[in-house]
Amino acid sequence: MQRRRLLCCGALAAAGLFSELAAATSTAPNGAHALAHQALDGLDARQLWDAHCHLLGTGDSGSGCTLHPSLDQWWHPVEYARKRAILHGAGVPAHAPSVDRAYVQRLLQLAEGFPPGARWLLYAFEQAHDASGQACAGGTTFHVPNAYAAQVAAAHPERFGFVASIHPYRADALEALEQALTQGALAIKWLPSSMGIDPADPACSPFYERLARSRTQLIIHCGDEHAVPGMGRQDFGNPLRVRAALRQGVRVIVAHCASLGYAEDLDRRSTPKRPAFELFARLMDEPGWEDLLLGDVSAVTQVNRSPEVLRTLLTRRDWQPRLLHGSDHPLPGLAPLVRLPALVRAGLLEQQQVAGLQALRAHNPLLFDLALKRSLRWQDQAFDTAVFHTARHFASASRRDTEWRNN
Repeated sequence: MQRRRLLCCGALAAAGLFSELAAATSTAPNGAHALAHQALDGLDARQLWDAHCHLLGTGDSGSGCTLHPSLDQWWHPVEYARKRAILHGAGVPAHAPSVDRAYVQRLLQLAEGFPPGARWLLYAFEQAHDASGQACAGGTTFHVPNAYAAQVAAAHPERFGFVASIHPYRADALEALEQALTQGALAIKWLPSSMGIDPADPACSPFYERLARSRTQLIIHCGDEHAVPGMGRQDFGNPLRVRAALRQGVRVIVAHCASLGYAEDLDRRSTPKRPAFELFARLMDEPGWEDLLLGDVSAVTQVNRSPEVLRTLLTRRDWQPRLLHGSDHPLPGLAPLVRLPALVRAGLLEQQQVAGLQALRAHNPLLFDLALKRSLRWQDQAFDTAVFHTARHFASASRRDTEWRNN
């Protein structure tokens, strides 16, 4: 895994990461403007919510955010390069007086490229915990407190919503969930491999019961994870492990549609590992989960995903109402992660669209991400408008909170 991370960072450097990214204030060429208008055409901005947006910081504003010390130590070159790349992709200047504030201001600046009504769901990010429920600082790549994410969202409600992150092994997990809902959380986010959460662990059952009763959606990263190593439990990202939550009536959004890596086939243990996306597809087709299981399409255009993932997502018309747009910000700002020529070679993108998309990426990575997804085609099929009208999946959150607290 360490070698893989090193190769990844080397690829970013070789591709000219730091020279290719431009500030959002750069002048957008006419082609980029036209493409941006096309990307937004036919969409109701009030329904256009980015369902996968990371909030990051160093804690320099008193936010409580933390980063693992290795990310600031030059003698850990892979981790040091990781931090530089991510913050650069987020448009945070190298010598910003406050990383916390610069990150939020940059995101607000990018949001101004969208019509009023478009919003981004900002993710808090829980610390890693061990099986006894104790926080593990050494296994925590980064931490974004719920209180900070809620505060930023509350300060800019016209653009941001708040997604909490709570480890179910914590002794106070249920109390923390109630507090998050009181603060207006629209969902809960887990990254099991990094945080040390086994979604199939019976210890999660009380948390699932409360999620189901309060109709709180659970966003779970499934498939491999390399950007946030944390506890390194890739086996916890097996999509089949979310059945435990589904069986208790929890509505689950599988981040990235489990589009990266391989996992054990828990239904046929004697067989070799299968693509995690294949296991996700199996869940999507199982009867009984139609109203409970969804997937977000963030990161599915990245170069480390098989073209078959996009081909399947585009052609499965029965899945369209269950797919959600998400950018995985700040990753769209990392140019080498999405290679447009590779998508052209895969038959998913027209060559004549590349120049405009490249110009749009330099101007506004979030608009680029939206425009790219709306430009993809396979067998004359594109993502349905419903994929981008994600607000409907979260519209009942305020009613849910009120009803739950009154019960």
